[in-house]
Amino acid sequence: MFYVATAVLVIGVTRKIIQYARTPAPLKIPTTPAPITKAGVVARLIREIVLFESLFKGSKWTWLFGWLFHFGLLIVLIRHLRYFTEPVWWLVAVVNDVGVYMGWVMVIGLLGLLARRYLVDRIRYISAPSDFLMLFLIIAIGVSGLLIKHVFHSDIVQLKAFMLGLIKFNWQPLPSDPMLLIHLSLVIVLMLIFPISKLLHAPGIVFSPTLNQVDNPREHRHVTPWADTPSNSPSD
Repeated sequence: MFYVATAVLVIGVTRKIIQYARTPAPLKIPTTPAPITKAGVVARLIREIVLFESLFKGSKWTWLFGWLFHFGLLIVLIRHLRYFTEPVWWLVAVVNDVGVYMGWVMVIGLLGLLARRYLVDRIRYISAPSDFLMLFLIIAIGVSGLLIKHVFHSDIVQLKAFMLGLIKFNWQPLPSDPMLLIHLSLVIVLMLIFPISKLLHAPGIVFSPTLNQVDNPREHRHVTPWADTPSNSPSD
């Protein structure tokens, strides 16, 4: 199941990235005020990816819960690398202790985003069932992970041996703890649906014309081919 889910995730996301990259965006539609140089566009994208700049300007509460979730998720993912690496990388060792608390931060951010879906009328009106199901799925992954850490302890050494065995094609037994199996099954479901979900905004933000375009419509004006032919000149 992990092999299939990994293949679907990698191939699916790669296919979408190629599709995004090949999709033409000739019209200048950057969200203003926009940078007028390529360096400015790069800086804007970095601020958007790291700080969620436009979201901060639009809604402070949404920005807070969104940033808590994404930052907590980043640290948790880095911490989880200890199950896939031997020896453990130095960065993983650095964030290992704080990563335990970032799981709570991630879940708190998700609960805030879920409450926003229910409590804000205009957001609830445009929310599809998939929006709620996606939040429930990621919350269930976070909560089950916290339960494994604090309540239903599992054999972490055997789990790491299983994960390293998958990478090296040297299969080892997986601990049969119910909560661990639930947690891993939910992760597999997330990996399978990621390439066909709104979670594709993760790589897609880089290809957004409203963010990655230089604000120079006067210098680089788009003219359609039919309007640029002599037969369509004003004198005709």
